[in-house]
Amino acid sequence: MQGSNAVIFLSALIGLIIGIGLMFIVSKIGLNKDQQKAKMLLKEADAKADATIKQAVLDGRTQAHELKLAAEKEIKERKQEVTDMENKLLRREDNLNFRDETLTNKEKQIDLKSTQLADKLAMLDEKDKELQAKIDVQVEELERIAAMSTSEAKEELFAITEKRMEKELIGYIKEKEEEAKATADETARNIVALSIQRLSQDEAVDRTVSVVALPSEEMKGRIIGREGRNIKAIEQATGVDLIIDDTPETITVSCFDPIRREVARLALEHLIKDGRIQPGRIEEVVNKIKKEMDANIMKTGEDTVFKLGIGKMDREIIRMIGRLKFRYSYGQNALQHSMEVAHLTGMMAAELGLNQQLAKRAGLLHDIGKAMDFEVEGSHIELGYKFCKKHGEKEVVLNAIQSHHGEVEPKYLISNLVIAADTISAARPGARYEALQNYINRLEDLENITKSFDGVESSYAIQAGREVRVMVVPEKVDDLACHKLARDIKDKIEAELTYPGQIKVTVIRETRSCELAK
Repeated sequence: MQGSNAVIFLSALIGLIIGIGLMFIVSKIGLNKDQQKAKMLLKEADAKADATIKQAVLDGRTQAHELKLAAEKEIKERKQEVTDMENKLLRREDNLNFRDETLTNKEKQIDLKSTQLADKLAMLDEKDKELQAKIDVQVEELERIAAMSTSEAKEELFAITEKRMEKELIGYIKEKEEEAKATADETARNIVALSIQRLSQDEAVDRTVSVVALPSEEMKGRIIGREGRNIKAIEQATGVDLIIDDTPETITVSCFDPIRREVARLALEHLIKDGRIQPGRIEEVVNKIKKEMDANIMKTGEDTVFKLGIGKMDREIIRMIGRLKFRYSYGQNALQHSMEVAHLTGMMAAELGLNQQLAKRAGLLHDIGKAMDFEVEGSHIELGYKFCKKHGEKEVVLNAIQSHHGEVEPKYLISNLVIAADTISAARPGARYEALQNYINRLEDLENITKSFDGVESSYAIQAGREVRVMVVPEKVDDLACHKLARDIKDKIEAELTYPGQIKVTVIRETRSCELAK
């Protein structure tokens, strides 16, 4: 029993030793394999590291080379810029040196010429003294020979000449005055008198409102309509203002456009007679009245041209002549005034042996611009000139339009006749309604406004208040300030005055240089 146990123990011990030995051998073999793998990995890492280092070194050399090239290029450019700047500075220095030399030479020449001029002046002074001495000697000799002084000789010579010229001049002037009085004055008076006596025209009153009579007070309510729709429709269709106040059985039509005012008046009268007053009917009646008004204007123009016998005329001009029937100026009907001027101009032209038909034409069209001056900006002279020129009127007619208020110089005798006829027609007592005191006050206000500006010496309102001429002190107001002064005066007139048409502001600056010769 003990022997078997010993055998078992020895067997187990031997097995244990053998197992440990086998384990050691196996572990030794695995360790060798791991070491081999590790060596291989180290070799690969070293190879990769060498490659990376070589690539990095190569890239570093490449970048360094590129940086070196860029630096060299920049240095080269900077050197070129510095060189260019040095060359530019050298050229400027050369130019400055050249200018300095030139100025130095000019200064030397100027000094030389100044010296020469001083010498010449001194020489001239000496010669002047010598000449004056010789003249004095000659004068003394002449005085001795003539037995009178120089002043006495001058006075006697002037007295003789004055007496001779005075007689001749007085005789010549008297002769011409008598001749002019015997011809021009008598002829002009006869022409004007005959023209006025042979002409008679009715005049209308200047109004900016028209009054429509109503059959009863009830009609006011019908014209106003529910919530004012009828009166709004009338005002919108005609472009006028209807004034309905406490005045019994009347409605006032207010508008600065005479054509629209007349259309509204006729439309209201038609609606009142018809009795049907509602927005649709109002629009229908207004359109109908406008067509009738256009036909009436055209017929009026044609009748006017036919009565005056001035021949063929453009239809647009004829239409504008018809519109003058509804235009007023200072209470004077523009069409009647134009016909009056046409008759007067034609009669005076006939007396002088001029073209009567052309003279009537110029007289009729001289205020044609008034037919459109309430619609288009500008004076009636400017508008009439452009309109007639556009439609082919003759130069005589155009000049008559431009010159009838003195803004342009009349070039033809007919233009002067138009000016005279226009003055006669406007100046006839009763022709215009403007109160004298209002007219005087407006002129005084116009002159006072201009005199309120600094530097104004005097001012004059001319052309019936259509122009103001301002005289300024030349020492206080220069040429440039004249333009500003004219604009300032214009602005103040527009802000403070109420006036018809336009006012022309003319600023005049006159410089006089006077010396006394002894």
